[in-house]
Amino acid sequence: MNTNNQQAVIVEPQGEHTSTVIWLHGLGADGHDFEQMLPALGLPTNHGIKFVFPHAPQRPVTINGGMVMRAWYDILEVNLRKQEDAEGIEASRMLLEGFIKAEREAGIPAKKILLAGFSQGGVVILHAGLRYSESLAGLLALSTYLALPDKLASEANSANESIPIFVAHGATDPVIPVQQGRDSAEQLTQAGYLVDWHEYPMEHSVSLEEIEDISRWLRAQLKIV
Repeated sequence: MNTNNQQAVIVEPQGEHTSTVIWLHGLGADGHDFEQMLPALGLPTNHGIKFVFPHAPQRPVTINGGMVMRAWYDILEVNLRKQEDAEGIEASRMLLEGFIKAEREAGIPAKKILLAGFSQGGVVILHAGLRYSESLAGLLALSTYLALPDKLASEANSANESIPIFVAHGATDPVIPVQQGRDSAEQLTQAGYLVDWHEYPMEHSVSLEEIEDISRWLRAQLKIV
C-alpha cells in the first residue's frame, strides 16, 4: 500500500516488514520520483522491504537564480566542488537520520536499513551513511559524487567502514560529469571502502540495465531470495 504525507512517500511491504530502503531523490524532484521504478525492480511479492521516499525541503537554489524548489542543499557554483554547501548537506544528514531513527524505533535493526539516493540525494546518503553510528545494510549512490571529501577521514564512523557501496554513473552525464563519479569511487576505495562501480551509456538518468543491477544488489544486501 502506498501512503503519502508531507515528509515522505511510503510504500509498505505486502507481508511482514523485515527491512527498509530510504531513497532520496534529486534536485527539483520529490519523493514520488523513484516510487514509480519499484515494479521494474522485479522483487518477489514477499520481499518484506518498506520503501521510504522522503521529500527534500523547499529552498532557494543559487545556481538556478534563487528559484525555490525541493533541494537537499544549495548549489552555489557550476563546479560542484568549488564551493560546497556544507551546512545544507549536514542539515539534510540530520533529516535523514530522523527517518533512520523512526525505522529503528519500529523494530528494524540498522543492519536491515539501506540508504539510496540519486544525484543530490546520493550526496546526502554517502555523507550520512559513512558517518552513521550503527552498521547499515548498504549505500546505493546513483549519478552522484562524494561531497566534502577532505572531511571524511576525520568524520567517518568505524561502524560503517565495511559497508557495501554501489556507485553508478552515466558515461555522458552532462549534469555531474562521469569523471566526478569515477574520482569519488576512487576516493572511497582509497579510504578502504568496498565500492562496486558501474558505468552505463546514459546521461543524468537511470537505465534498464542499471535497474537490473540495482535489483540484484538489493537482493544480495538484504538477503532476499
